[in-house]
Amino acid sequence: MCGISGYYFSRNTSRSLNALGLANKALVHRGPDDSGLFEDPLYGVGLAHTRLSILDVSQAGHQPMVTPDTRVALVFNGEIYNFRELRVELEEEGYVFHGQSDTEVLLNLYLAKRDLDNGLQEMLRRLNGIFAFAIWDADQESVFIARDALGVKPLYYCSIGDGFTFASEIKALLPLLSVIDEPNRKFLGDLDVAALNRYLSFLWCPGEGTPLKAVRKMNPGEALLVSGGQIKKRWTWYQLPAFRDHSLSVSSQASIEGTATLLRQAVHRQMVSDVPVGAFLSGGLDSSSVVAFARELNPDIRCFTIEALGAEEEGIADDLPYARRVAAHLKVPLEVVRIDAARMAEDLPYLVSQLDEPLADPAPLNVLYISRLAREQGIKVLLSGAGGDDLFTGYRRHRALMMEGAWSWLPLSARASLERMSSGLDQRRPLFRRLRKLFNGASLDGDARLVNYFRWVDQRDLKALYTPEFRSALGVARAEDPMLDYLAGLPSKTSRLERMLALEQRFFLTDHNLTYTDKMSMAVGVEVRVPFLDLDLVEFAATIPARFKQRGSEGKWVLKKAMEPFLPNDVIYRPKSGFGAPLRRWMRFELRELMADVLGEQSLRARGLFDPVAVEKLIEANDKGRIDASYTLLSLICIELWCRHFLDCRRIA
Repeated sequence: MCGISGYYFSRNTSRSLNALGLANKALVHRGPDDSGLFEDPLYGVGLAHTRLSILDVSQAGHQPMVTPDTRVALVFNGEIYNFRELRVELEEEGYVFHGQSDTEVLLNLYLAKRDLDNGLQEMLRRLNGIFAFAIWDADQESVFIARDALGVKPLYYCSIGDGFTFASEIKALLPLLSVIDEPNRKFLGDLDVAALNRYLSFLWCPGEGTPLKAVRKMNPGEALLVSGGQIKKRWTWYQLPAFRDHSLSVSSQASIEGTATLLRQAVHRQMVSDVPVGAFLSGGLDSSSVVAFARELNPDIRCFTIEALGAEEEGIADDLPYARRVAAHLKVPLEVVRIDAARMAEDLPYLVSQLDEPLADPAPLNVLYISRLAREQGIKVLLSGAGGDDLFTGYRRHRALMMEGAWSWLPLSARASLERMSSGLDQRRPLFRRLRKLFNGASLDGDARLVNYFRWVDQRDLKALYTPEFRSALGVARAEDPMLDYLAGLPSKTSRLERMLALEQRFFLTDHNLTYTDKMSMAVGVEVRVPFLDLDLVEFAATIPARFKQRGSEGKWVLKKAMEPFLPNDVIYRPKSGFGAPLRRWMRFELRELMADVLGEQSLRARGLFDPVAVEKLIEANDKGRIDASYTLLSLICIELWCRHFLDCRRIA
């Protein structure tokens, strides 16, 4: 795992190399073991790399990796799990290797495929792994850039006129963006209000948007060819299996056996490493399943969990007893990082600066603290259970979707009444919050209601918070458009549950869970691997009938049955819980001073995005329990903190 960045300008400037060095410096946390720069002034191309040494920790794995004739150079962030099989094939074709890294395999695979018809597509389809890479080819006069199928590894880019830049994180992209923007300072700092509206609507931004108009997220399973500083070709090399015909679905027994077999294969495949590998262990089904199979190769695999002291809040379950139960059952060592909930609240500004995006969720702190403890104990790689809910169900919205049959047949007027009635309940009580969430959007139909399950606040309520200037700039743009457009491309016979899972896999997983998992683990130089997102398992899970995933109110039925031989029943069938951060209490106590600062009248008027009077009323309504606006307030706080750090260049952490 590493950090990568680079540029391709049709005109080279004296500022380019200095900017590349600054970009690399901004990524040193991602790769503290080594770094390197490559520049070809003749073509206006530069590549930079910071390295976290996992495979072949010698200098033979140094990047940028350049061919002996210096005509082709590669920067690569990620892991290719099937690199050994690919290497054997390439050696049989006459390619010579000087080290043992997967980077060298990737470089030679490109050389083998670049001149073939559809060769780049074939190259990408041969890769089993997680990656974001860029390859400069002087013979082709192009930069080839690709991101892995599910978007495990991040990549941001900017294409303005005859200049193109990219980086693993926005903070590294900004020095390069300033070179493109230097002549007129036209683009740098121009906020994307449509993206901000999405962050506020969902707490994260579905699609390729970021807070800056000039900066885009590269989509998962996407590739680019850049020539002369401009994008010449852009294509999707991987589509989720939801887009393919699965009329020949598998039986319940085959589903159970296949799930166990392929998850075991994925875990074993992803344990390839030349440094120690550990694992997250929350005590939930997903992380416990990963550890159960990991211990088959390493009986002493070190596991890590968290205890948030003072995080007691109604509706939040304690994971620690379950984590200890699993560790004892599997006989693996368990390390516990203990963090005071008040300290977590203090770390919110750092969270925003490290995430690069204003994701309004305290859960990333969990990843940070565990990764930091693992790194302190010499562990560079952690296995994660991320993705289990997105393949096999498990979120509350999946259960809510299955309950629609009890009321969706009602006429529109009755459904609208349910929506109004539930919204009037005291939102300080967890049951009433869930009832409001259940019936929010009941008056909607079809895909619009599916997307609404991801919303945290109604659009009309959001617009009331915006200044006239914000509303004018937003125009008719709708936060849900990227997800609705995506659903429109699915086969019409796709079930509602499978349509929702497609949204989980394409958007919630990529733009939220994987984004924060990567950023917070790499903040301390730790690589996280996600066996549930092995493509063989992803493809197989799509063939499992929806009724074997969500059975009424029970989620993950097939995974639970698959893991019965390996885990205790009280762990498999425990209640679902989320990360224990007492956000609603924070808004009353620990974050009150910060909220008064960033959401105060002076701060809001200076920024010009949100109406101070409307925000003050929102805070008051939240305090009195008329609404549950804790996450909306957190989102407003995160956006202002993001602006201070990335636009005003004010250190907030």
